[in-house]
Amino acid sequence: MTCIVGLINDGSVHIGGDSAGVVGYSLTVRADRKVFRNKDFVFGFTSSFRMGQLLAHSFKPPKRHPDIDVYTFMVTEFVNALRQCLKDGGYAERHHEAERGGTFLVGYAGRLFKIAGDYQVGESADDFDACGCGEQIALGALLASPNSPPRERLTIALQAAERFSAGVRTPFHFETLGPPHIQVPSN
Repeated sequence: MTCIVGLINDGSVHIGGDSAGVVGYSLTVRADRKVFRNKDFVFGFTSSFRMGQLLAHSFKPPKRHPDIDVYTFMVTEFVNALRQCLKDGGYAERHHEAERGGTFLVGYAGRLFKIAGDYQVGESADDFDACGCGEQIALGALLASPNSPPRERLTIALQAAERFSAGVRTPFHFETLGPPHIQVPSN
């Protein structure tokens, strides 16, 4: 189920997602959104609506100390808080002694990350990424539309995924996280 797309443009992170809820051959167009903001973060999820509900309503993203690199923060403090939230919410599961979560895109501090089910933090060398059953279709559309405005690129990618994937449906929803604030030292 799902297609979540994200891209970086001029220091802003843009994420879009569809509304399909799929179980086997059953499809429900959901009213609750897969794309949302939580404090200084923007999220777009696949895997489970329960995980998305926890990310939107229970997850308390930690604050990053300015001395900590963004990537280091994401793979340590962010993931540790995420794991605890998913455990507390009854979503995280153990499989062959390994803890598993779900997959989602997250924008933070002008960067776009993909969190995988094993809690690895990925960051694409491209300025875009996608996840869900429409991922590969959307990635092709994002690659083919480099000169279009961000919202248009995301829409093109989601439309392509809907056209060629049975698990992607309108309406599409979008969120943008503006450029991170520049700290000016006080005198």
